[in-house]
Amino acid sequence: MSVPSATPYEAKTRLGRVTNFVDSRVSGSAMVKEFGRKVFPDHWTFMFGEVALYCFVILLLSGTFLTFFFDPSMAETHYHGSYVPLQGVEMSVAYESSLNISFDIRGGLFMRQVHHWSALLFVAAVSVHMLRVFFTGAFRKPRELNWVVGGVLLILSLAAGFTGYSLPDDLLSGNGLRIIDGVIKSVPVVGTYISFFLFGGEFPGTDIIGRLYMLHILLVPALILLMIAIHLFMVVIHKHTQFRGPGRTNMNVVGYPVGPVYAAKAGGFFFIVFGIIAIIAGLFTINPIWNYGPYDPSPVSAGTQPDWYIGWVDGALRLMPGWIGNIPMEWNIPFPWGTNTLSFNVLFPALVPAGIVFTLLFTWPWIEAWLTKDKRVHNLLDRPRNAPFRTGVGVAGIIFYCTMWAAASSDLIATHFHVSLNDVTYWLRFLVIFGPLIGFAVARRIALALQRKDREIVLHGVESGRIVRLPHGEYIEVHQPVDEFKRYKLVDFDSPEAIPAQPDARGKVSGKEKLRGRLSRFFFEDRVAPVTPRELEDAHHHETPAEVEAAEEDQASITNR
Repeated sequence: MSVPSATPYEAKTRLGRVTNFVDSRVSGSAMVKEFGRKVFPDHWTFMFGEVALYCFVILLLSGTFLTFFFDPSMAETHYHGSYVPLQGVEMSVAYESSLNISFDIRGGLFMRQVHHWSALLFVAAVSVHMLRVFFTGAFRKPRELNWVVGGVLLILSLAAGFTGYSLPDDLLSGNGLRIIDGVIKSVPVVGTYISFFLFGGEFPGTDIIGRLYMLHILLVPALILLMIAIHLFMVVIHKHTQFRGPGRTNMNVVGYPVGPVYAAKAGGFFFIVFGIIAIIAGLFTINPIWNYGPYDPSPVSAGTQPDWYIGWVDGALRLMPGWIGNIPMEWNIPFPWGTNTLSFNVLFPALVPAGIVFTLLFTWPWIEAWLTKDKRVHNLLDRPRNAPFRTGVGVAGIIFYCTMWAAASSDLIATHFHVSLNDVTYWLRFLVIFGPLIGFAVARRIALALQRKDREIVLHGVESGRIVRLPHGEYIEVHQPVDEFKRYKLVDFDSPEAIPAQPDARGKVSGKEKLRGRLSRFFFEDRVAPVTPRELEDAHHHETPAEVEAAEEDQASITNR
């Protein structure tokens, strides 16, 4: 005997019927219910990741518009458009189409500037988001792989910016490609062959713009989308990190659910970001390619700088000397087929600084876990002051990067401040070597000082500005105890201790373990321990609120008399 089936649900509205039709065939309600209940903590530093995501969406929208009108051809033509100063000038079709977008397509210049400004903001947001993750320790177990995905996203964002920056084929972008060509040719043995293959012949060749165009609109965006999907998937799997506070543990997440609160806030924030970029693009000119003219390999314009995210590589090239002491940085090495030139003055600054930065970036989660021997799961974030060694390393990296970035404008620094270009270069060379060391030491000492200040606030409270005289004649300032919520944040943090080298199962201490012990002592020997419950209790008992209250009553009575 058959069992009668349940009566199917019938929606009363047209929208409800459409929704029910889709849900009955794709089972989307379960997925919406699952993800709609995901909780996200609410903190202003978490917005940097959202800004990066929204900028990428704006990049896709504005880039799609520009794709309809841009012609990535290096064929020669003569300009006959609306910009009078360049009429009749020989140029590439790519540069001509860029000028037509700027002057002859309705809204073209605005969309070009939206695309360029959002690209700058996208790389900046990714960079600041990575710094936030680093300084708060959000890369620790189980999020090490997500940190690596973020590093790959940073590299891809640099690649997307550079490939797009080079497409107009103007003088500024051509000079940037000339630098890349020089770096490629400095690679021993195979460099010239790679350059010929990439540019389609001797620089500038005939193929580079079309190849960069394919990378810019197809391969790099597809990889960025893949990394974003993996990143968000891991965020859902691992749950979101959160700052420490009452009720927040490694086992829960305190915040707002995706639907409807977080979704509404995120949607509104997207339009705020979009509006700010639109205002900037409408009011401030960026990359005025009509002022530079078409690319010609013969002239080199003075005072030109690449976009900020590539400038540090250019700065490293400017800082590298041709000689170090009596050692030349350019060697001629004989091979059976002829003499090859090994240009360390180009190869070293182009590869070594970037290699140092990205090697440390990708390996830092495992370096820190190795130093601290910490294999625990961390879902709670650190305040930067509570991780002095990590904060010092981060500040050292920022100084290292910013010094090379400033070196990309060494000529402008010299001309604007009327100082010697050689003196600017010498000072920047000093800073790129010793600046990170000084920054590390200063940042770590400041972090330790802030920890000691927090410890004093927890034990003795904050200054109230009230001076009273005790019965025995002593004058003291009354301190106001901090509230429990703030005190919880000041005492709840991890403070790793220096772990000496440990013997293995055979009782031997390996060289690697000795190195770890020395580094652990260097990073963690000088530390400020969190306030213990016993110390807090002793501090409160040591104070004499009764004496303070009695003294205040005596003063009040004297005043009344």
